[in-house]
Amino acid sequence: MVISMRIVNEIIGKEVLDSSAIIIGKVKDVEIDAEFNTIESLVLNKGGLTQGLGLSKGETIVPVDRVRKIGDKILLKDIDEL
Repeated sequence: MVISMRIVNEIIGKEVLDSSAIIIGKVKDVEIDAEFNTIESLVLNKGGLTQGLGLSKGETIVPVDRVRKIGDKILLKDIDEL
């Protein structure tokens, strides 16, 4: 996925759902391959009450090849689809 700063800004803050439509977190940051100007992975804050209170320090890294669709929310592929 070739990127621009506008695309990165649109992705940050989106909720990420697993293949069962369960929210696993929100995009906190995006890792970029500067040589090829592509997104490598999404860095997620873990969801839940502790994140809402700012207490959660956990992160999840999701490789971009796990992403099925980006819209209002980001939907991940099922393990069988990889």
